[in-house]
Amino acid sequence: MRTLTASDAAKAVVRRNTEEVQGKGNFNVFEELFADDFVDHTTQPGTTPDKAGVRKLYTYMREAFPDFHAEIHWQLVDGDRVTTYKTYYGTHDGPFLGIAPTHRKIHFESVDVMRVRNGQITDHWGVGNLLSLMQQIGGWTPPAVLHDCSLDELKPRTNKTYYENESGADQQTQGRL
Repeated sequence: MRTLTASDAAKAVVRRNTEEVQGKGNFNVFEELFADDFVDHTTQPGTTPDKAGVRKLYTYMREAFPDFHAEIHWQLVDGDRVTTYKTYYGTHDGPFLGIAPTHRKIHFESVDVMRVRNGQITDHWGVGNLLSLMQQIGGWTPPAVLHDCSLDELKPRTNKTYYENESGADQQTQGRL
């Protein structure tokens, strides 16, 4: 029988959070997994950088996407930190960032780093592809200029640009577009 290494144990804590808390809404497990002095170093709008703030975020996500769940693609451990790359899935059945439910299926990628000490999550750093999520629920549309031009047209043209002054005359200025 194989003994569980410290790295495997830390990954299991983070996986349990992803599957049981985020994916199933089991907040009894949340209380077990998150240290009372937990710190979120990358808070989301409307939340605080503590245990209560992340609980509020998880609750909010489950209200907006009741079938919210993740597929973990991989996890890496460095000391007491577990990095997890995953894709979240759900159905937009509740308000999210001011956007009424669209009942659309969504998915977005996320990379999280969680510090695990003594079997509990003490710190979090993370990024999620929320732009993709907002596009999927109609919360962001690319500017028209991006639809109607090539990538070459988005590059700075010269180091000299022109602007129109109050009298309507073109004036040269240094800088990039």
